Amino acid sequence: MELHILAACEIVEKIKKREISASEIVRCYLERIKKFDHKIHAFNSVFAEKSLKKADEIDNKIKKGKYLGALAGIPVAIKDNICIKDEKTTCSSKILENYIAPYNATVIEKLEKEDAILIGKTNMDEFAMGSSTENSAFCITKNPWDFKSVPGGSSGGSAAAVAASISPVALGSDTGGSIRQPAAFCGLAGLKPTYGRVSRYGLVAFASSLDQIGPLAKNVKDVALVLQNISDYDVNDTTSANLPVDDYLSEIEKDIKKLKIGIPKEYFVEGLDKEVQNAIFSALKVFEGLGCQIKEISLPYTKYAVSVYYIIAPSEASANLARYDGVKYGFRADTDSLMEMYEKTRSVGFGSEVKRRIMLGTYTLSAGYYDAYYLKAQKVRTLIKNDFDEAFENIDVIMTPTTPSTAFQIGEKTAEPLQMYLSDVFTISCNLAGICGLSILCGFSSANLPIGLQLLGRAFDEKTILRAAHNFQKSTDYHKKNPQMI
Repeated sequence: MELHILAACEIVEKIKKREISASEIVRCYLERIKKFDHKIHAFNSVFAEKSLKKADEIDNKIKKGKYLGALAGIPVAIKDNICIKDEKTTCSSKILENYIAPYNATVIEKLEKEDAILIGKTNMDEFAMGSSTENSAFCITKNPWDFKSVPGGSSGGSAAAVAASISPVALGSDTGGSIRQPAAFCGLAGLKPTYGRVSRYGLVAFASSLDQIGPLAKNVKDVALVLQNISDYDVNDTTSANLPVDDYLSEIEKDIKKLKIGIPKEYFVEGLDKEVQNAIFSALKVFEGLGCQIKEISLPYTKYAVSVYYIIAPSEASANLARYDGVKYGFRADTDSLMEMYEKTRSVGFGSEVKRRIMLGTYTLSAGYYDAYYLKAQKVRTLIKNDFDEAFENIDVIMTPTTPSTAFQIGEKTAEPLQMYLSDVFTISCNLAGICGLSILCGFSSANLPIGLQLLGRAFDEKTILRAAHNFQKSTDYHKKNPQMI
């Protein structure tokens, strides 16, 4: 049996039936990491000893007939901006290169409680600022479907690890599309939950009003399984929502007859790759065949989303990253004066993209410019949210391309930040509105690169977009294909 092709749901089932052991699963994935990760550089660190020890504990529980958690024996890769106690949390930045987290993030506590096995920390754009994982201070992660292409970002390491089958599932974080865009580029299912659905406690903050933790996997059922077990109210996160968590695994098995799907005309404009557009239209026919009702809608303030995002996110980042000053955390430059120490610590410790966004955010928050930029951006953000509220009065789900194109080449956009920012043009609005969004694989380009389809849902209605996506995957087989390197 080829263990690495098992879905996470199948792993749990077979372990509970004693058809395989947790130790066998972990050894399989550790061997694959050893064999393949030097080609794609998905991991910043691997917990070989700890993961084998945890697997032994699970196998002993089975022998003694003890209770097993819902994620028993599933290896999970964790983005390197989520704290795991006594392990490095680097955010792929020199300034946190040797920082050891003193506590667990809430999502880590929940994964461990359900007997998941933390297998390692994955590479990312520094402090989650980027769309290609080229901004990592350590290495560039490559796309398993084409080593010359980026895996997307900023959760590129998590996406590449799952696509290469060196981890069955992974956690990422999504501030402007950082789960959905790499999921699209690597041919995966990736979910950004509603703001407040999953605790952010222990996630290193980039833009606090936008950040969310979410799962990536090869199929929607595995995404639902992980979401089910990391969602809940958390007293440690004041933005956590105290609302009931739906039974996602049961909900996704329901049909989608008469589901109303809205197609926003603002997402099908000049600049959208023809192959991406054709794949989305083909997917629409699948949904129509499943009994869905398709309707064109309008989200008129979409055109302002990128501008609004690149004022709000850098503003929040400039405040959040002020703590990295060489005194409280991480790297400290060795100099003779205090002011020189501050300046050198931050100029050497941060990469160019992080410094660009800190300067942009500091400018928009400064006296005389706050009202002109930050306050106005917040007002337009409300208009963007109102667009979605009005649309969801008449439809259940909004369907769009996840990205304007398939994965681009490594180095293609590094000299043009604005072009890089535009690769998130279809994902940013979801974060600004605080709703949930899911990307799934819906086809391939002529160059055999994955194409992503995005489903957007009402706040706290993850069950509906997961149900729509699961029904789509039951009617198609795109998600069953693997990169040639597998």
